[in-house]
Amino acid sequence: MAQELKTYLTERCKIVDKALGKFLPTARTRPATIHDAMRYSVFAGGKRLRPILSLAAAEACGGDYENALAPASAVECIHTYSLIHDDLPCMDDDDLRRGMPTSHIKYSEGIAVLAGDALLTIAFEILAQTPPTRRYDVGAYVGELAVASGSRHLIGGQILDLEGEGNDVKLTPAQLKYIHQSKTAALLTSSIRLGAMTADATPKKLEALTDYGQSLGLAFQIIDDILDVTQTSEKLGKSAGKDEATDKSTYPALFGLEKSRKEAVRLTAKAHDALKPFGKKGERLREIVDYLLDRDY
Repeated sequence: MAQELKTYLTERCKIVDKALGKFLPTARTRPATIHDAMRYSVFAGGKRLRPILSLAAAEACGGDYENALAPASAVECIHTYSLIHDDLPCMDDDDLRRGMPTSHIKYSEGIAVLAGDALLTIAFEILAQTPPTRRYDVGAYVGELAVASGSRHLIGGQILDLEGEGNDVKLTPAQLKYIHQSKTAALLTSSIRLGAMTADATPKKLEALTDYGQSLGLAFQIIDDILDVTQTSEKLGKSAGKDEATDKSTYPALFGLEKSRKEAVRLTAKAHDALKPFGKKGERLREIVDYLLDRDY
């Protein structure tokens, strides 16, 4: 990764963390247990990819990243809630996330469920604080995130993912792609769209960034599937080898590592093509998608 991009990601991560710190209730706010649990998972680490993409998309559309801090923070709350619930014994049953004990291990299953519920709810309280633009009001922001995180995308993808585990009949490539589009790419794409909307992006620019986000999201998940096979738990900060252990359908399981890598490269090139209308303003988004392709954790 180029030093300039590394510096950008580090700085933006600090900015997002500071915003999240202000938006979320303090750990001492009554009842303290739930707020401590919420902050524990939010600040356990992570790349802050989704909020950083929101900020970068706002800048690519000529906006001020500060106007995108509310939706960026809201998306991270949604993402963290989904991780808390994914790790529960009734879901993926994992005890490690971002290199730390998962919420239900640190607290209890009941507290973990409620911490996830609280983060899902507060996300929309935070999102409602986004400044409106000429084209987009608060209703547009709320609708965007609600659809991406609801039963047709994030939750729907998790349902299909659960149904695809441990079956004798493997999912078809089309079914697997649909799961990844729903569970991973939809929220990533919404992060980008929300950032662009705070910059009053034109419909044409929003469409281009949607194409970028969908390609980036699929490539991101394919690389995630590859890393689950090739890296250690220590490197990933979560349990490696879980996909194979649960007989989950993944790109490596269906196509092998080499073909999966080639597909990720193809999707990355497609993401680059979607950014052509942005010229130099889209450079940061180009660098991010390349970084995601080459990452090793």
